[in-house]
Amino acid sequence: MDRWRLAMGEGGTALDAGPLVLIADTAHGPRIEAVNRAGSAAGARKGMMLADARTLCPEIATAPSDPAGDLAFLEHLAVWAQRWGPWSALDAPDGLLVDVTAVPHLFGGEERLLADVYEAFARRKLAVRAALAPTAGAAWALAHYGPAGAIVEGETAIERALSDLPVAALRLDQDVLTVLRRLGLKRLGEISVIGRDAIQRRFRNRKSPAANPLIRLDQLLGRVPEPLLPVVPQQMPLVQRRLLEPIRHRQLLDQVVADLAEDMARELEGQGKGARRLELGLWRVDGEVVVRRLEMAAATRDPAHMLRLFAARLDDIDAGFGIEMLRLRASWAEPLALAQGDIEAAAESHGTSLAACVDRLTVRLGPRAVSRPVPFASHIPERAQRWQPPLEPEPASQGQLAFHARPLKLLDSPERIAVLYATPDGYPQRFRWRGEVHEVARVEGPERIAPEWWRERGGARLRDYYRIEDGEGRRYWIYRLGIIGDGRGGAPDWYLQGLCA
Repeated sequence: MDRWRLAMGEGGTALDAGPLVLIADTAHGPRIEAVNRAGSAAGARKGMMLADARTLCPEIATAPSDPAGDLAFLEHLAVWAQRWGPWSALDAPDGLLVDVTAVPHLFGGEERLLADVYEAFARRKLAVRAALAPTAGAAWALAHYGPAGAIVEGETAIERALSDLPVAALRLDQDVLTVLRRLGLKRLGEISVIGRDAIQRRFRNRKSPAANPLIRLDQLLGRVPEPLLPVVPQQMPLVQRRLLEPIRHRQLLDQVVADLAEDMARELEGQGKGARRLELGLWRVDGEVVVRRLEMAAATRDPAHMLRLFAARLDDIDAGFGIEMLRLRASWAEPLALAQGDIEAAAESHGTSLAACVDRLTVRLGPRAVSRPVPFASHIPERAQRWQPPLEPEPASQGQLAFHARPLKLLDSPERIAVLYATPDGYPQRFRWRGEVHEVARVEGPERIAPEWWRERGGARLRDYYRIEDGEGRRYWIYRLGIIGDGRGGAPDWYLQGLCA
C-alpha cells in the first residue's frame, strides 16, 4: 500500500482518504491484496474476496495491485537495507531479513540501530515493523506478532521471549495452523508443554518446514540452520569523463561521447554483456544535469551503434556555460556472447541488421512506436494477439488449429450491424453496415466460440461466427452474440469483426 501511495503521488490522496483496497483478479473474482487503514477499520482484510468486503463496506474503493512491481521494489529495498548489515534476503511479499551480526556497536547499540531503521524508513514514507533476534525465524515472529522494536539477545532468551506469541509466528501453512488450533495449541509456549513426541507423530510425514511445526520451531530457536538466499546487488557498467575545460560545442561533445562509447564497449566486453538500456548524464557548470536514455532492441556493445543513436538525442542539448562531466551507464545489460564481428558489421553496413534498424526507428519515432504482434493464449479473436517490443523472445503459445480460418483484416473493435434473418437462429439474409445495405449471397458457418469463463463474468454470451459474401463478391466475418433463450440477455446482437480476402 505504501508503494502504491508513492507511485500515485498527489493523484491518489483523494482515493486513499476513504476505504481503499488493492485487488488481483482470480478465477473466483477479485481478491484483496492490500488494505489501507480506513479499509481495515471497515472490516476488509488481505486475502478476502472483494465481494465479501463490499457486503461490509459498499463504498470501498479499489485499485489494481502490481505484484511484479512490488517484488522489484522489495529487491531495491533489500539492496538499500544492506546499510545495516553485510547481506540481506527477501521475505516476499513484504518482508526483509538483514544480517546484523557484529554490526550494532557501529550504531551505538541495538536500540540505536533499530531507531535508525525506523527513521530511515520514515524518511522514505514507508511503514515498518522491525525486531532484532539471534535467528531469522525469531526476528520474523517478533516483527509480525511481537511488540514494536523488540530485541532478543542470546539464543537462550528466544524461547522465553516468544512463548506468548501465537502459533502463526512459526510461518506455517494455513492448514497446519488450523490443525494446531483444533488441538488446542494457540501459543508457542504450549507446544513445549504438549511435548515433541505428540507433534512428531501428527506431522511425521511432512518434510516441508512450512508444513511441520517442529522444523519451524527448531529453526526459530536456532537448533537447526535456516538457509536464506542473500540478495546480491549487480554493479551496472559505468564509465565517465571529467573534463579539464567545460565544453560548449557539439563537435567536442560528439568526440567525448564517442570516447565514452568506446570505454563502455570495453567494459561490457570484459563482463561478457551487451547493453539494452544506456543512460548518458551531462553535468553542466551551473549544476544542472541533463540525462538522455536509449533502449535498444537487442543487446549490443558496438560503440559506433551507440554513438549513432545518441547523435539523434543530443541535438537539443543546451550546454549553458559548458559541460564539465559526462557519465554513461548501462542500466540494463544482458549476457552477450562473442560473435563474428565481421558478419554483423557487413550486415549492418548494408542496412540489413534488424536490431540496428529497430533501434534507429525507435530513436526517431519514440519507444512505443515500434512493436510487433505475438500470439496470446485466447480463443477470442480480438484477444488472440498482443503487442510487444520487436525483438523480445516470443512467449510459448499453442498453435492454431488448421480449420480455424480467420479473416485477412480484423477491425480494431467489432462494429454493430443490423441483420435481417428468417429465424433468430438462422442464417443472415441482409445486413446494414456503415449506412450501406448488403444482400447476403453465400454463408458459411457457424463457428461457435464460447466465452472465457476464467476471465469473464458469468453472464458473458457465446458467439456464432459466419463467413458471408454479399452480392458484389465482398466477404465479411460477422458474428451473433448470444442465442435466443440462453438466459443472458434479450435478443442476440450482430457484429461485424473482420474482412475476408
